[in-house]
Amino acid sequence: MATELDLKTLEVAAQWYVNLADGSEATREAHRQWLRDDPRHAQAWGRVERLQATFGQLDPRAARPALQSSRAKRRTVLKVLALLVGTSGVISIGARTDPWRKMMADYSTGTGERLPVTLADGSRVLLNTGTALDISFDENLRQVVLREGEVFIQTASDPLSRPFIVRTQFGDLRALGTQFLVRINPAGARVSVLEHAVEWGSAVAGDAPVRVDSGQQLDFSATAVGVPVPLAKGADAWRDNLLVVSDWRLADVIAELSRYRTGHLGCDSRVAELRISGSFQLGDIDVVLDNLSAMLPIRLRRFTRFWTQVEPA
Repeated sequence: MATELDLKTLEVAAQWYVNLADGSEATREAHRQWLRDDPRHAQAWGRVERLQATFGQLDPRAARPALQSSRAKRRTVLKVLALLVGTSGVISIGARTDPWRKMMADYSTGTGERLPVTLADGSRVLLNTGTALDISFDENLRQVVLREGEVFIQTASDPLSRPFIVRTQFGDLRALGTQFLVRINPAGARVSVLEHAVEWGSAVAGDAPVRVDSGQQLDFSATAVGVPVPLAKGADAWRDNLLVVSDWRLADVIAELSRYRTGHLGCDSRVAELRISGSFQLGDIDVVLDNLSAMLPIRLRRFTRFWTQVEPA
Protein backbone atom coordinates (compact mmCIF):
# COMPACT_ATOMS: atom_id res chain seq x y z
CA MET A 1 0.00 0.00 0.00
CA ALA A 2 1.32 3.47 -0.82
CA THR A 3 2.68 5.52 2.08
CA GLU A 4 0.24 8.19 3.24
CA LEU A 5 1.58 11.70 2.84
CA ASP A 6 0.89 14.48 5.30
CA LEU A 7 0.51 18.08 4.25
CA LYS A 8 3.85 19.09 5.79
CA THR A 9 5.77 16.69 3.53
CA LEU A 10 3.97 18.05 0.48
CA GLU A 11 4.69 21.60 1.63
CA VAL A 12 8.42 20.84 1.92
CA ALA A 13 8.32 19.35 -1.59
CA ALA A 14 6.72 22.57 -2.83
CA GLN A 15 9.44 24.52 -1.02
CA TRP A 16 12.10 22.48 -2.80
CA TYR A 17 10.45 23.27 -6.13
CA VAL A 18 10.96 26.98 -5.38
CA ASN A 19 14.45 26.59 -3.87
CA LEU A 20 15.74 24.72 -6.91
CA ALA A 21 15.20 27.88 -8.93
CA ASP A 22 18.62 29.16 -7.82
CA GLY A 23 20.19 26.47 -10.03
CA SER A 24 23.21 25.84 -7.80
CA GLU A 25 24.81 22.40 -7.52
CA ALA A 26 24.85 22.71 -3.71
CA THR A 27 21.08 23.19 -3.66
CA ARG A 28 20.57 20.23 -6.00
CA GLU A 29 22.77 18.04 -3.76
CA ALA A 30 20.80 19.14 -0.68
CA HIS A 31 17.63 18.21 -2.53
CA ARG A 32 19.04 14.77 -3.40
CA GLN A 33 19.92 14.27 0.27
CA TRP A 34 16.38 15.20 1.29
CA LEU A 35 15.02 12.62 -1.17
CA ARG A 36 17.22 9.93 0.40
CA ASP A 37 16.19 10.78 3.96
CA ASP A 38 12.67 9.34 3.84
CA PRO A 39 10.64 7.35 1.28
CA ARG A 40 7.80 9.84 1.75
CA HIS A 41 10.06 12.61 0.45
CA ALA A 42 10.59 10.79 -2.83
CA GLN A 43 6.87 10.06 -3.03
CA ALA A 44 6.03 13.73 -2.52
CA TRP A 45 8.60 14.81 -5.11
CA GLY A 46 7.10 12.30 -7.51
CA ARG A 47 3.88 14.28 -7.30
CA VAL A 48 5.78 17.44 -8.21
CA GLU A 49 7.22 15.66 -11.25
CA ARG A 50 3.79 14.37 -12.27
CA LEU A 51 2.46 17.89 -11.89
CA GLN A 52 5.20 19.12 -14.21
CA ALA A 53 4.25 16.47 -16.75
CA THR A 54 0.57 17.38 -16.48
CA PHE A 55 0.87 21.14 -16.78
CA GLY A 56 4.11 21.33 -18.74
CA GLN A 57 5.12 24.65 -17.17
CA LEU A 58 6.28 23.69 -13.70
CA ASP A 59 9.95 24.45 -14.31
CA PRO A 60 11.66 25.70 -11.10
CA ARG A 61 13.33 28.46 -13.12
CA ALA A 62 9.88 29.91 -13.73
CA ALA A 63 9.75 30.71 -10.01
CA ARG A 64 12.61 33.21 -10.25
CA PRO A 65 10.40 36.32 -10.44
CA ALA A 66 8.61 35.17 -7.30
CA LEU A 67 11.87 35.08 -5.35
CA GLN A 68 12.18 38.85 -5.13
CA SER A 69 10.65 38.88 -1.63
CA SER A 70 10.00 36.30 1.06
CA ARG A 71 6.27 37.01 0.91
CA ALA A 72 6.19 36.46 -2.87
CA LYS A 73 8.26 33.30 -2.46
CA ARG A 74 5.87 31.99 0.17
CA ARG A 75 2.91 32.67 -2.11
CA THR A 76 4.58 30.63 -4.86
CA VAL A 77 5.11 27.73 -2.43
CA LEU A 78 1.46 27.82 -1.41
CA LYS A 79 0.27 27.87 -5.02
CA VAL A 80 2.38 24.80 -5.82
CA LEU A 81 1.16 23.14 -2.61
CA ALA A 82 -2.45 23.81 -3.57
CA LEU A 83 -1.84 22.15 -6.94
CA LEU A 84 -0.14 19.18 -5.26
CA VAL A 85 -3.04 18.63 -2.88
CA GLY A 86 -5.63 19.28 -5.56
CA THR A 87 -4.18 16.64 -7.88
CA SER A 88 -3.47 14.07 -5.13
CA GLY A 89 -5.41 11.11 -3.98
CA VAL A 90 -6.24 10.63 -0.32
CA ILE A 91 -3.71 12.24 2.01
CA SER A 92 -3.55 12.58 5.76
CA ILE A 93 -3.67 16.22 6.75
CA GLY A 94 -2.65 15.99 10.37
CA ALA A 95 -2.85 19.71 11.02
CA ARG A 96 -6.18 20.06 9.18
CA THR A 97 -4.71 22.85 7.13
CA ASP A 98 -6.42 24.01 3.95
CA PRO A 99 -3.83 25.49 1.55
CA TRP A 100 -6.48 27.22 -0.51
CA ARG A 101 -7.84 28.95 2.58
CA LYS A 102 -4.34 30.07 3.49
CA MET A 103 -3.83 31.55 0.06
CA MET A 104 -7.16 33.36 0.40
CA ALA A 105 -6.78 34.31 4.09
CA ASP A 106 -7.36 37.92 5.10
CA TYR A 107 -3.93 37.97 6.75
CA SER A 108 -1.03 35.51 6.58
CA THR A 109 2.69 35.27 7.29
CA GLY A 110 5.45 33.19 5.75
CA THR A 111 8.28 31.42 7.51
CA GLY A 112 10.02 33.71 9.99
CA GLU A 113 7.63 36.60 9.43
CA ARG A 114 5.51 38.50 11.96
CA LEU A 115 2.68 40.84 11.07
CA PRO A 116 0.87 43.38 13.30
CA VAL A 117 -2.77 44.09 12.44
CA THR A 118 -5.24 46.57 13.94
CA LEU A 119 -8.85 45.45 13.55
CA ALA A 120 -11.85 47.67 12.85
CA ASP A 121 -12.82 47.84 16.54
CA GLY A 122 -9.28 48.82 17.64
CA SER A 123 -8.28 45.34 18.79
CA ARG A 124 -4.66 44.45 18.02
CA VAL A 125 -3.47 41.17 16.55
CA LEU A 126 0.13 40.05 16.01
CA LEU A 127 0.63 37.10 13.67
CA ASN A 128 3.62 34.86 14.33
CA THR A 129 5.48 32.80 11.73
CA GLY A 130 3.44 30.60 9.36
CA THR A 131 0.05 31.96 10.36
CA ALA A 132 -3.22 32.47 8.49
CA LEU A 133 -6.42 34.01 9.80
CA ASP A 134 -9.69 35.49 8.61
CA ILE A 135 -11.64 38.36 10.17
CA SER A 136 -15.44 38.47 10.26
CA PHE A 137 -17.13 41.39 12.05
CA ASP A 138 -20.85 42.18 11.89
CA GLU A 139 -23.41 43.97 14.05
CA ASN A 140 -23.64 41.01 16.44
CA LEU A 141 -20.22 39.39 16.60
CA ARG A 142 -16.48 40.03 16.33
CA GLN A 143 -14.91 36.85 15.02
CA VAL A 144 -11.33 35.86 14.22
CA VAL A 145 -10.84 32.48 12.50
CA LEU A 146 -7.34 31.10 13.10
CA ARG A 147 -6.54 28.68 10.28
CA GLU A 148 -3.01 27.84 11.33
CA GLY A 149 -0.05 29.27 13.22
CA GLU A 150 -0.08 31.51 16.27
CA VAL A 151 -1.43 34.93 17.24
CA PHE A 152 -1.29 37.42 20.08
CA ILE A 153 -4.57 39.28 20.58
CA GLN A 154 -5.32 42.37 22.66
CA THR A 155 -9.04 43.04 22.54
CA ALA A 156 -10.51 46.53 22.55
CA SER A 157 -13.64 47.68 24.35
CA ASP A 158 -16.63 47.53 22.01
CA PRO A 159 -19.42 50.17 22.21
CA LEU A 160 -21.84 47.58 20.79
CA SER A 161 -20.85 44.99 23.44
CA ARG A 162 -20.34 42.36 20.75
CA PRO A 163 -18.59 39.19 21.93
CA PHE A 164 -15.04 38.62 20.63
CA ILE A 165 -14.62 35.02 19.47
CA VAL A 166 -11.53 33.21 18.19
CA ARG A 167 -12.58 30.18 16.18
CA THR A 168 -10.31 27.19 15.53
CA GLN A 169 -11.01 23.75 14.12
CA PHE A 170 -10.57 22.40 17.65
CA GLY A 171 -12.96 24.71 19.51
CA ASP A 172 -13.87 28.33 20.11
CA LEU A 173 -12.48 30.89 22.53
CA ARG A 174 -14.41 33.84 23.97
CA ALA A 175 -12.30 36.77 25.13
CA LEU A 176 -13.31 38.30 28.45
CA GLY A 177 -11.54 41.66 28.07
CA THR A 178 -8.05 40.32 27.69
CA GLN A 179 -4.60 39.77 26.18
CA PHE A 180 -3.92 36.21 25.11
CA LEU A 181 -2.14 33.87 22.68
CA VAL A 182 -3.64 31.12 20.55
CA ARG A 183 -1.49 28.53 18.79
CA ILE A 184 -2.52 25.73 16.45
CA ASN A 185 -0.49 22.53 16.90
CA PRO A 186 -0.61 19.34 14.80
CA ALA A 187 -3.07 17.60 17.11
CA GLY A 188 -4.82 20.51 18.80
CA ALA A 189 -4.45 24.05 20.03
CA ARG A 190 -3.34 26.03 23.08
CA VAL A 191 -4.62 29.27 24.57
CA SER A 192 -2.30 31.20 26.90
CA VAL A 193 -3.81 34.07 28.87
CA LEU A 194 -1.65 37.08 29.75
CA GLU A 195 -4.36 39.37 31.17
CA HIS A 196 -7.93 38.87 32.42
CA ALA A 197 -9.54 35.66 31.11
CA VAL A 198 -10.67 33.59 28.14
CA GLU A 199 -13.47 31.03 27.99
CA TRP A 200 -13.10 27.86 25.92
CA GLY A 201 -16.22 26.35 24.41
CA SER A 202 -16.98 23.35 22.20
CA ALA A 203 -19.64 22.82 19.57
CA VAL A 204 -20.34 19.40 21.11
CA ALA A 205 -23.58 19.44 23.07
CA GLY A 206 -23.11 18.93 26.78
CA ASP A 207 -19.50 20.14 26.98
CA ALA A 208 -19.19 22.67 29.78
CA PRO A 209 -17.18 25.84 29.05
CA VAL A 210 -13.75 26.16 30.66
CA ARG A 211 -12.48 29.48 32.02
CA VAL A 212 -8.77 30.21 31.65
CA ASP A 213 -7.52 33.05 33.85
CA SER A 214 -4.48 35.31 33.64
CA GLY A 215 -1.26 33.34 34.06
CA GLN A 216 -2.82 30.09 32.83
CA GLN A 217 -2.84 28.07 29.62
CA LEU A 218 -5.16 25.40 28.28
CA ASP A 219 -4.59 22.68 25.68
CA PHE A 220 -7.56 21.36 23.71
CA SER A 221 -8.31 19.24 20.66
CA ALA A 222 -11.36 18.21 18.67
CA THR A 223 -12.00 15.32 21.07
CA ALA A 224 -10.63 16.43 24.45
CA VAL A 225 -9.89 19.44 26.60
CA GLY A 226 -7.34 19.65 29.40
CA VAL A 227 -7.43 21.67 32.59
CA PRO A 228 -5.89 25.13 33.01
CA VAL A 229 -2.26 24.96 34.14
CA PRO A 230 0.35 27.65 34.92
CA LEU A 231 1.56 29.58 31.89
CA ALA A 232 4.75 28.22 30.32
CA LYS A 233 7.80 30.41 30.82
CA GLY A 234 8.45 32.59 27.79
CA ALA A 235 5.14 31.74 26.13
CA ASP A 236 4.94 35.18 24.53
CA ALA A 237 8.69 35.75 24.06
CA TRP A 238 8.28 35.46 20.29
CA ARG A 239 6.63 38.89 20.35
CA ASP A 240 10.11 40.22 21.19
CA ASN A 241 11.76 37.97 18.59
CA LEU A 242 12.97 35.56 21.28
CA LEU A 243 12.70 31.87 22.05
CA VAL A 244 12.91 31.24 25.81
CA VAL A 245 13.31 27.63 26.93
CA SER A 246 13.72 26.02 30.34
CA ASP A 247 15.01 22.43 30.45
CA TRP A 248 13.71 21.60 26.98
CA ARG A 249 14.76 18.55 24.99
CA LEU A 250 17.08 19.47 22.14
CA ALA A 251 14.66 17.83 19.70
CA ASP A 252 11.90 20.17 20.88
CA VAL A 253 14.16 23.21 20.60
CA ILE A 254 15.10 22.25 17.03
CA ALA A 255 11.44 21.65 16.15
CA GLU A 256 10.54 25.10 17.47
CA LEU A 257 13.42 26.78 15.63
CA SER A 258 12.35 25.06 12.41
CA ARG A 259 9.14 27.11 12.45
CA TYR A 260 11.25 30.21 11.78
CA ARG A 261 13.62 28.82 9.16
CA THR A 262 13.00 27.86 5.53
CA GLY A 263 13.99 24.35 4.50
CA HIS A 264 14.76 21.18 6.43
CA LEU A 265 16.00 21.44 10.03
CA GLY A 266 16.15 18.08 11.78
CA CYS A 267 17.53 16.51 14.93
CA ASP A 268 19.22 13.10 15.12
CA SER A 269 17.58 10.82 17.70
CA ARG A 270 20.98 10.20 19.32
CA VAL A 271 21.09 13.79 20.61
CA ALA A 272 17.35 14.41 20.92
CA GLU A 273 17.27 14.07 24.72
CA LEU A 274 19.98 16.63 25.50
CA ARG A 275 18.52 19.37 27.74
CA ILE A 276 18.60 23.09 26.99
CA SER A 277 17.78 26.27 28.91
CA GLY A 278 18.27 29.81 27.69
CA SER A 279 17.07 32.67 25.49
CA PHE A 280 17.73 32.76 21.76
CA GLN A 281 17.25 35.47 19.15
CA LEU A 282 14.94 34.33 16.35
CA GLY A 283 16.27 36.78 13.77
CA ASP A 284 19.00 34.43 12.51
CA ILE A 285 18.37 30.76 13.23
CA ASP A 286 21.75 29.71 11.79
CA VAL A 287 23.48 31.83 14.45
CA VAL A 288 21.39 30.07 17.12
CA LEU A 289 22.40 26.69 15.70
CA ASP A 290 26.07 27.68 15.70
CA ASN A 291 25.77 28.75 19.35
CA LEU A 292 24.11 25.46 20.28
CA SER A 293 26.90 23.51 18.58
CA ALA A 294 29.42 25.43 20.69
CA MET A 295 27.51 24.63 23.89
CA LEU A 296 26.65 20.97 23.29
CA PRO A 297 28.33 17.79 21.97
CA ILE A 298 26.67 18.19 18.57
CA ARG A 299 27.65 19.11 15.03
CA LEU A 300 25.69 20.62 12.17
CA ARG A 301 25.57 18.81 8.84
CA ARG A 302 24.63 21.35 6.19
CA PHE A 303 23.78 21.13 2.49
CA THR A 304 23.28 24.81 1.67
CA ARG A 305 21.00 26.96 3.80
CA PHE A 306 18.01 24.80 2.86
CA TRP A 307 19.04 21.56 4.63
CA THR A 308 20.57 21.21 8.10
CA GLN A 309 20.72 18.18 10.38
CA VAL A 310 21.83 18.26 14.03
CA GLU A 311 23.97 15.20 14.80
CA PRO A 312 26.32 13.90 17.53
CA ALA A 313 29.74 15.56 17.48
